[in-house]
Amino acid sequence: MSPTEPAAAPSGTPPRPTVVTLGAHIVDVLARPVEAIPPGQDTVVVDQVRVTAAGTAAGTAVTLARLGNRVVSVGAIGDDALGDLLTAMMARHGVDVSGLVRRTDDQTSASILPIRADGGRPSFHVPGANLTLAASAVDPGLLAAADAVHVGGPDVAFGLNDPAFLDALDAARAAGTIVTMDLLSNLPDLVAATAAFLPHVDYFLPNEEQARAMTGEDDPERAARALLAQGPKAVLVTLGAEGSLVVSAEGAHHLPALKVEVVDTTGCGDAYCAGFITGLLHGRDLRESARWGTAAAATVAQGLGSDACLTDLDGVLALLAEE
Repeated sequence: MSPTEPAAAPSGTPPRPTVVTLGAHIVDVLARPVEAIPPGQDTVVVDQVRVTAAGTAAGTAVTLARLGNRVVSVGAIGDDALGDLLTAMMARHGVDVSGLVRRTDDQTSASILPIRADGGRPSFHVPGANLTLAASAVDPGLLAAADAVHVGGPDVAFGLNDPAFLDALDAARAAGTIVTMDLLSNLPDLVAATAAFLPHVDYFLPNEEQARAMTGEDDPERAARALLAQGPKAVLVTLGAEGSLVVSAEGAHHLPALKVEVVDTTGCGDAYCAGFITGLLHGRDLRESARWGTAAAATVAQGLGSDACLTDLDGVLALLAEE
């Protein structure tokens, strides 16, 4: 089956929504709890070590698939063992990885994350092949055929800042595709360059630090309104433990985070995006879709890694029923 061919649905059931995720693909190696790096060659015994598919495209793709969507992921990875592992992990979750381009001269992007007992997550990161993703790797027909396209991490996939790719996003939107975007880094120079994408997306989902870096505004609502003025239908700023802020032409609404025991915050932003997109594809309005994103993020926060504790959509929405 090619990426442009929709999967056949069982007789009598509606077809699953198709989402294309494109951008950053990362292998995460996580350990918890880690309070300090041991000196010399000392060994510290930890409770858990996991390897997961992560990044603003791959991590979001896995969560989207777990929530019942058909997902095709597009990106650049190395022609190496890490790339083999990443594709195997994503495929195991049901993600179509035929859109991934293998690079012989670059390694697969990877991070090592020693997770503190409080859920904090310093990291050691190799950008790798993510930096090589070009607009030529993206089939415009694939975007136009999708129900939604999620651009994850154009701040590190520099080749996507190309008029041909932006035209493809516009053509997809004209065909009825929902286009969402979030970012990977918090580096001011990188995130500032992504402003060029804002007129070409429907929903932008930065975190608070990214929104501040792009606008110079310290207040999240003012930052969101400044970003909204550049083209999207809505801007959703994630605020960590404070929840998220949803800003559109209809106004601004603060959604609190759900009260859960936080183990690790890795992948919470990606899960928020996946839950939000799934809500939209199920016909929910902006605020309710953001609540679905909130519940997906809260689910992931309760375990180690970007796919932690995810079972299915019902399991995520059960958190909202407990409010």
